[in-house]
Amino acid sequence: MDVWSTLGDTFLDWESMKAVLPEMLKVGLVNTLILAAASVVLGTVLGMAVAVLALSRKRWLRWPAKIYTDIFRGLPAILTILLIGQGLSPITRHWWGPNPYPLGILALSLIAAAYIGEIFRSGIQSVEKGQLEAARALGFSYSDGMRLVVIPQGVRRVLPALVNQFIALVKESSLVYFLGLLASQRELFRIGQDAAATNGNLSPLLLAGIFYLIITVPLTHLVNYFDKRLREGRPAESEDVVLEELAHANR
Repeated sequence: MDVWSTLGDTFLDWESMKAVLPEMLKVGLVNTLILAAASVVLGTVLGMAVAVLALSRKRWLRWPAKIYTDIFRGLPAILTILLIGQGLSPITRHWWGPNPYPLGILALSLIAAAYIGEIFRSGIQSVEKGQLEAARALGFSYSDGMRLVVIPQGVRRVLPALVNQFIALVKESSLVYFLGLLASQRELFRIGQDAAATNGNLSPLLLAGIFYLIITVPLTHLVNYFDKRLREGRPAESEDVVLEELAHANR
């Protein structure tokens, strides 16, 4: 048996790829980007709230944030998706029927929020304490100093980690297929899997993998660009200049 011929038939069946390509572009790619983008937006909002609570001086605010983070970082993503997607379905079907698509986005968002919250928390804590003290000396309240001075600096420092989290969400969106999406809601992996099962070879799955690489590789280079700029590049505005401008605006 010719090994190369066998591998070619298994992974490089161009006719199978050509047949599934239109659906990959029109359905799979679109749904993958929707799942990832929607969950990263909602996850970022929730993550910032978790980070702020985790940094609160009040214990009754800190502990719920820590418990939330421990739970959603500790559970496997597929388990979280199944628990939320199937467990909440009897409740949410009164709003949008048996459609599991919104629950898939919710599950991915809750998972992302736990990681993004930790990213924000570490970024905010990395800002020198003198920045907040300087803001207070200029007349800012504690909340204004955090909101206008500390948090923006912390977010800027963790941009590479945030982009990495978006890459992770693109890949984790493939797990939503366990909820049994409609044909029009299938993402790249599910379309490739269905086509592979029908055609008897893995070429459609390889094509799905190529699409994932097309999405994630540029984002990886974007992470490297942000990281290089933050480590070596000259910042657009120094922290002292930011403080001076905010102090002037606050007068």
